[in-house]
Amino acid sequence: MRVMVTGANGFVGRALVQRLLDAGELRGRPISALMLLDKDFSGFPEDKRLRRHYGSVTDAALLRRVLADGIDVVFHLVSIPGGAAEEQYALGYQVNLLASLELLDQLRGLPGAPVLVYASSVAVYGGALPARMDESAALRPELSYGAHKLMVEAALSDLARRGEVDGRAVRLPGIVARPREPNGLRSAFMSDLLRAFAGGEPYRCPVSPQASAWWMSARCCVDNLLLAAELNGAALGAQRVWQLPLLQLSIAQVVDALAAAYGQERRGLISFAPDTRLEALFGCFPPMKTPQARALGFRHDGSAAALVRNSLNPLSPARRAPVAAAGVTADAND
Repeated sequence: MRVMVTGANGFVGRALVQRLLDAGELRGRPISALMLLDKDFSGFPEDKRLRRHYGSVTDAALLRRVLADGIDVVFHLVSIPGGAAEEQYALGYQVNLLASLELLDQLRGLPGAPVLVYASSVAVYGGALPARMDESAALRPELSYGAHKLMVEAALSDLARRGEVDGRAVRLPGIVARPREPNGLRSAFMSDLLRAFAGGEPYRCPVSPQASAWWMSARCCVDNLLLAAELNGAALGAQRVWQLPLLQLSIAQVVDALAAAYGQERRGLISFAPDTRLEALFGCFPPMKTPQARALGFRHDGSAAALVRNSLNPLSPARRAPVAAAGVTADAND
């Protein structure tokens, strides 16, 4: 079994690679080679199964070299995040759209219809969402990032219909808890809140306590990506794109779960300075029903408490770090 991961050095990519190494197999076959593609690599173990390929996914010649000896499963994770893709249209167009289409085209030329698991996004729905949503929700992307994701979903479904690529696309919500570093994500506040609370650091949240978002831990995300790869393509039929089950939680609910895990005294570290435009984009997400995806075995974290555990692995109360000095704040339940 030869497996490829694009964006392998990213937040989700590193977690996926480690899980694949630990499992040692995929789709009932031992993994003989794990092909990693990214511009840099850090924190990976020394393992004879790993093949590090340095470069950009936009390099068609690099893709051909990586795929030259054949491939069985590809996890296509690399992307330019929404905020960065909006500000740098040409870069987002090259990475999020053209490189993805090039990868699909190269895969269709390989024997055996390789499995492709594509990390799509809830950005395909756009803004001004209805009060409740399900898997039949209208697709009206309002950012270039979401538009490009939707285009790739359509191309993937078409090649699956043709029997040339065994494609599966899963729409991801906000995945937490990413490292606190510049990443071009407008929804970065979701991870920043978790990291700051866990670290006992003051944090000024740019959305209100009542703001609701769609959440999933990286651990749960990897579970779903692996399940997508394991599904029997012959039994899937024309349905090749799924909205993953997700948790719809307010900031207040997440703060409650963090306080239960790390100590109620840390609530005072969190203050609020809502950005109206940001909250309109990322703080008004309604409930989402996903019976089709759940029937296949896809899942969410289960609860706010489980989201915190899966994202941060909180220490027991006796081992918590001391709380940093806090200023005057608004209560998370206001």
